Amino acid sequence: MSQKMALCPASNEIMTEVIPPEQRAAIEAKLDEIEREENVQILMAIESGSRAWGFHSPDSDFDVRFIYARPREWHYRLGKKRDVIERPINDELDISGWELGKALALVMNSNAVVAEWLQSPVVYRRNDQAVQALTDFAAQALDRKSVTWHYVSLFARQETRLSHPDGGIRFKRWFYMLRPAMALRWMRVNDTAMPPMNMADLRAGCDLPGDIEQCLDDVSARKMTVRETDRIDHVDARLDALIREERDLAKTWLKTAKTSKSPELWDKASDLHMTLSLSVF
Repeated sequence: MSQKMALCPASNEIMTEVIPPEQRAAIEAKLDEIEREENVQILMAIESGSRAWGFHSPDSDFDVRFIYARPREWHYRLGKKRDVIERPINDELDISGWELGKALALVMNSNAVVAEWLQSPVVYRRNDQAVQALTDFAAQALDRKSVTWHYVSLFARQETRLSHPDGGIRFKRWFYMLRPAMALRWMRVNDTAMPPMNMADLRAGCDLPGDIEQCLDDVSARKMTVRETDRIDHVDARLDALIREERDLAKTWLKTAKTSKSPELWDKASDLHMTLSLSVF
């Protein structure tokens, strides 16, 4: 990677389906502004919320996340340096990013969020060589036990927010339980630690019975017609049983699961940080 790496614009059908052209233009302008103001190079920028998961509501906001590199002079400075860039959240746009070194350190700690970003089907910009290198490294470094804890904890947090004050359940929160449950099932079926981000890809690797597939089709179609704050009286009992079974199976597996990580991976992470940073500055 001795030559400067080119940033490849996104071009996929999913983008045009879930991101209106005017909103995409506004997001790309905001990313350009961040690069100028912060003196950074954005290696990848993606959609990370329900629009990328495949079940957004008509009023879903835009959750833009990115990984960026800084010039070598920034790394030489003494003192504590902020490794996150955030912009004020408004009703439509939530945009923030992590410095490359922070992202790599999180991968080393088996943070599942970075792995999801790398697999998002909704891409605003992407340095192909950098993303491929990061994806390959994540596949090496992620530990299934730690990733399983992440999704079990995510499930539990959403479960506490499930009840609607007016009765029934918050439909959005139920979906936010469904997705981690499907990730847990995918990891159980495939015995690996990097489940897909998009619900369609998750389902494809989950070996689901036909009646459950139909239930998921129905409930996903319904989700895309209701507002973020809407409630429902109940969900299909078969789906509810499925997601709670996967949670329980994951908790049981965690009791005996072991964690192992090669000490050489930290050296690989450091080398990758230096290589990718130098390739864009």
